[in-house]
This record gives sequence, C-alpha cells and structure tokens, in this order.
Amino acid sequence: MTRSVGVIGAGPGGLAAAMLLAKAGAKVTVHERLGRLGGRSGTVTADAPMGRFRFDMGPTFFLYPRVLADIFAACGRRLEDEVELIRLDPQYHIMFEEGGAIQATPDIARLMEEVARIAPDDAAALPRFMADNRAKLAAFKPALEAAFNKVRHYVRPEMIRSLPLMRPHRSIDRDLASYFKDPRIRLAFSFQSKYLGMSPFRCPSLFTILSFLEYEFGVFHPVGGTGAVMAAMARVAESMGVRIQLDDPVEEVLMEGRRAVGVRTRHGAQRYDAVVVNADFAQAMKTLVPDSARRRWTDRRIEGKKFSCSTFMLYLGIEGRYDDVSHHTIYLSKNYRQNIAEIEDGRAPPTEPSFYVQNACVTDPGLAPPGHSTLYVLVPVAHRVGEGIDWEAERDRFRAMTIKRLERIGITDLSRRIRYEKVLTPAGWETDLNIFRGATFNLSHSLRQMLYLRPHNRFEDLEGMYLVGGGTHPGSGLPVIFESARITSRLLAEDLGLDAQWQAPSTMAQPDYEPAVAEAS
Repeated sequence: MTRSVGVIGAGPGGLAAAMLLAKAGAKVTVHERLGRLGGRSGTVTADAPMGRFRFDMGPTFFLYPRVLADIFAACGRRLEDEVELIRLDPQYHIMFEEGGAIQATPDIARLMEEVARIAPDDAAALPRFMADNRAKLAAFKPALEAAFNKVRHYVRPEMIRSLPLMRPHRSIDRDLASYFKDPRIRLAFSFQSKYLGMSPFRCPSLFTILSFLEYEFGVFHPVGGTGAVMAAMARVAESMGVRIQLDDPVEEVLMEGRRAVGVRTRHGAQRYDAVVVNADFAQAMKTLVPDSARRRWTDRRIEGKKFSCSTFMLYLGIEGRYDDVSHHTIYLSKNYRQNIAEIEDGRAPPTEPSFYVQNACVTDPGLAPPGHSTLYVLVPVAHRVGEGIDWEAERDRFRAMTIKRLERIGITDLSRRIRYEKVLTPAGWETDLNIFRGATFNLSHSLRQMLYLRPHNRFEDLEGMYLVGGGTHPGSGLPVIFESARITSRLLAEDLGLDAQWQAPSTMAQPDYEPAVAEAS
C-alpha cells in the first residue's frame, strides 16, 4: 500500500525530506505558504526598468556540500550536475574596527601569514587548532547524524567518547583562548556563532567546528544564489513524483486523538499517513496545533525558551559595481562585547554594530542587470520580545546609520546609486516570513536546548508528526538542516514500513567532485 506524507514548508529541510521520502516510496505533497521556494533560504527577486535583481533571502555561505551531495546521490542524481558551486578563495574578508584585517583563505600556510600580520604568536597555533577541531568533529559527528529521542542516547559509546573533546563547560571564546591570545584573532574564528544567532561568549565550545568546517571544506557560492539550490532540489523532487503546492498555507494540522492525520488548507482537508513540519517550529506549534494537544512543548514552555538574535537586512540593487569589495565581508565592531550586550539586552538597536556584506556580483554577475550589482547587508540585532524595539520608528534612522558604516569597507557614494531597495527588520521576519519573534536562526543552541533537549525529529508530543529544520535536532545551518532531513526521513520511513536503505552516513571526505574555484576580490 502506498503511504502518503504531507510536508509543511518548502524550505531546505522540507525539500530534502521530500526527496528522500519519495525515494523511500511515499507519495509526498509539499504545502508552501509563500509563492516561492526556500523559505528564509529562498531568493528575493526584483524587476526594475534595467532588468532583474536577485538576492539570497537569508543564508549566503554554502558550507560542507557533502551532506546535500549524499542526498542527491541517494536519489540517483549528482549535485554538481544540478548546481554549479564555486569555491571561494579568499573565502571572505574580515575587517576589524579596532584595526587590522584578514583575507580568510583556505590555504592554511597563507592564512598563517594573514594572522601573523596581526598577531605573530597566534599564527603558530593555527595548525593545532585545525588538528584539534578535526578530531572534535570526527568524535561528535555520530551525534549529529543520529536521532536523540531518548535520554539514554546520551550514554551511547560514541557520545561518551566525544565529551572530553567537546569541553561543554567552555564557551567558544574561552576555548579559543587556549590557542589565540589576540581578541581579534579569536573573533575571526568565532564570529561564525552568529550562524546560530548566538554570542561567542555564550555559545558552547563545540561550535568551534564551524570555523574549522569553513577552512577544511571550503565556502562555496552556488551560481544563481542559494535559491538556485532550492530550485534544484524542487526540480529533482518533482521528477520523483513529489507534488509541490506554492501559495498554499496550512491553516491547521488535522488531529484524531493524539495523532496528526492531515492538514487543512484553503483547498480543504487533505489526509496523510504522516505530517512533516518544516515551518518555523515555535510559530507552527502556536498557530497550527492546539496548545491542549501538546504535553511537552506547550505555549508556556515555548515562551520560556531562549531564541537566537534577529537581523536587520538591506537588499540593494545598485548602478555600477564595487569590484574592490570582497564577495563576503565581515566587519567586527571595536567594542564587540558591548555590541553583543546591546543585542542581548534588546531594548534599543546597537549603537555601533558589526555587520556583514555580500557583494555577490564580483563572482556571479548574472545576479544583476548589465552594469549593475547587488548588495546584501546583514546587521545582527535583537529578536522581538515584549515592548522591545519599535522598528517602525527606528527603521529609517538605523538604515541611514548602516549605510554610513558601509563606507568603512569601501562602499561609498551608495545612496545615489540605489536602484532597488528592500528593508527587512525583525518585525518583517516575524510577519512576512512567519518566524517566531523574528528570531532568524530559530531556538538558540545552548546546552539546555541541544540534543535530547531540542524538539525531537520524531515529534514527542504527537504521533504521526515529524520535524525538520533548524528548530529540531541537530540544529541550524544548511548542512545541519540537511542532516535533520536525513534523520527525520529515516525515522518516518521506518515507522511507515518504507525502504530507508538510502540512509548512508556521510563521510568527512571532500565531495567526490571538484567544484570551480574563484579568486574572490
């Protein structure tokens, strides 16, 4: 008998799960609220008189493609045949307001030279940092690939073996202090905690593996942007029989007792043998599932959880180019601790914020009309809570301040060159993208919200419901979200008696293919 599965959300986790479940033999339907693919990993498109601008909506760093390559391989496809990936070198340009800069190259010998220009003594520690994190990732990798649905999963032999390397009592910054004395160098290897929406002074030391992953396996640019990856996944899924319905918001999850049995959309009720939730976890629970049906993840408990920061976004289509500005630039404020404290306090926008800029047209000029280019500007800010920040009142002032700060990385004379502009505040993330509190990176990754303590892939509160995405185990970030899809799909397939033999552990080797390498500006 054919089993049917409904997937709520066509984000990266939902699309990956749809591919794998179709491979397992299920009849899969994806319901997407928006009129486009990808959710916060989709594409912003804007048609102007001079042509079309395209921007990544959220993620711009494409890391560790092996997990997604394995998913494509399980479906009989090759990722490199579906998406052109360009490996960047340098990966990004780090600029310190305090002084100094690093062209972050994956060539470790050259990277040591870059570090030595700022902190000669710290450069010698770089090989030790890489070796230690290589061992850390190898030790913890089984935990990232396995479900944590039982407390006893903490005492798996591989989990116990990994604990000494994880150093759970340390933050990222404190752990890095054992390698690097200069605070700027520690920031260069810890700003990646912002991928999780967390401070390096609070984020668990396990996540030093994020910067290691970048240098060990590369930072890639998918030609056409991250949305091109989502489009390729949808293309493959549909070729396997998956039905993807855009502009089709789910209004409620249908229940029989404590079992999810389908969904209701504007097209009516549709019954399924299982339901996969790829929508923002907290928002989906509070709007699609009655509070009375949830035992562990009640509204009260969700309200009491810690959430990531949010972001203030500018998507700018401009006349001309900034070819002297790198594909990725990270600008770290002089008083970084104060910047973080202001974000965590959440009562006002940061006064001298750090920021990130993607100038993708130096690598992929087709993202803009001829003679034009795109700029993606991200400023970490507080998520929405209580009275908090009135972004309607603060929007224009904060925008002007951000554009002024862009001059520090060489983006001058910007205002008169803007031909398209979209501003997205935390309020916009909440209302437009349906993200709880506008917390762009979902539930935070504190020790009390990881592994078994994170919402389970086989959702513990309801039978027949499964979770994928940043709000479940293993957590946020595209490679980890793809891994969540593998875990969830395997559990669901086994529960429905489907063939899950496609589930193979990913290896730590580089992808079998050799993507193009770009000399980034």
